[in-house]
Amino acid sequence: MLIRYRYIFITALSIFGPIHSDVEEVYILLPKYREDPGSGNLITFSQFLFIAVEGLVHILLSGNLKPKIPLRNYSLLVVMFFITSVANNVAFDFNIPMPLHMIFRAGSLIANMIMGILILKKKYVFSKYLSVLMITAGIVLCTIISGSSVNNSTESVPTKSASVGYSDFFIWTLGIGLLSIALFISAYMGICQETLYKTFGKHPQEALFYTHMLPLPGFFLISKSIVEHFSIAISSESMPLPIISLIGLNIHIPQMIFYLFCNVLTQYLCISSVYVLTTECASLTVTLVVTLRKFVSLLFSILYFQNAFTIYHWIGTSLVFFGTIVFTEVIPRIVQQVQTRKVKKK
Repeated sequence: MLIRYRYIFITALSIFGPIHSDVEEVYILLPKYREDPGSGNLITFSQFLFIAVEGLVHILLSGNLKPKIPLRNYSLLVVMFFITSVANNVAFDFNIPMPLHMIFRAGSLIANMIMGILILKKKYVFSKYLSVLMITAGIVLCTIISGSSVNNSTESVPTKSASVGYSDFFIWTLGIGLLSIALFISAYMGICQETLYKTFGKHPQEALFYTHMLPLPGFFLISKSIVEHFSIAISSESMPLPIISLIGLNIHIPQMIFYLFCNVLTQYLCISSVYVLTTECASLTVTLVVTLRKFVSLLFSILYFQNAFTIYHWIGTSLVFFGTIVFTEVIPRIVQQVQTRKVKKK
C-alpha cells in the first residue's frame, strides 16, 4: 500500500513538472506566443501528432498490436477529447479573453463533482464540497486579479465568419456556450475513463495512444487554420538553439517553432502522467491535481513577470492551500495517527 501511495505521489509531481503545457499557460508564460494568439489549433494538433507517433513506436516495439480495450469503447472517449480540445481553442475567436478562459477551466472541479453526482450517483462528505468551493474560488480570484494586468494583450479578435450583423455580446455569448459545453464534456470524459479502467483494467499507455491517434483525421476540418499558423511560426524571428550553441554550433531555428517543440514535449510528459494517475485515483482527485497545476502555473507567471502579488493573491492562495488540505483530509489522518500511537503506548 505504501509503495502504491509513493507511486501516485511521484506521478502527481510529474504532472506539476511541465507547468506550461496548456495553451492558456503557454500564452501567459511565453510572450512570443502572444504574437499569434490564434495558434491554439496548431499547438493542439502538434501535441496530438507527437503523442500518437510516440505511442505507435512504443506499441510496435512492445509487440502489443491488439488493444486490451476494444476500439469501439474508445470511440466516445475520442470524440469527447477532440471536441473539448478544439472547442477550447475556437472559443478565443468569440471575444473570450484569456483570463475568462482560465476561470472557466478552473471550474472543472465543480463540473466533475456535478457529473459524478448525476451519473455515478456519488455522495460526497461536506468537507469535499467545501474544499472544491474553496479551491475554485481561490483560483478564480487570482485569475481575475492577474487578468486585469494583461487584459490589453489578451483581447480576442472575432473570426472572419462572425457577421457584422451580430453584436459583440452575442458572439461573446456563443464563446461562453462553447466553454460551458467543453467544461462538462471534459468532466464526463474523466468519469468515462474511470469506468473504462474498472471494466477492462488499467492500460494508461494504450489509452494515451488511441485517444490521440484516432482523432487525428478530425484535424482535417481545421487544416486551413493549422497550415496558416504553422506558416506564421515558420516565419517568426530566428534564434540559436540554446543547448547546441553552448558547444559551438551555430544552428538557428524560428523562435515559435522552438517554443512549439518545448510545449509539445512538456505536454507529453504531463498528459502521460495524467493518464497513469487516472488508473490509480478517482476522476475528481485527478481533476484536483490538474487544477492545482494550473494554479501553480498562474503563480509562476506572476513571479516570472514580476507582477504585483497583492492581498487578493494572498487570499486566493490561502483558499487554494487550505482547500487542498481539507480535500486530502491531511489533518484528520494526522490526528488519527497520533491517537493510534497513544493507544499503542498504553
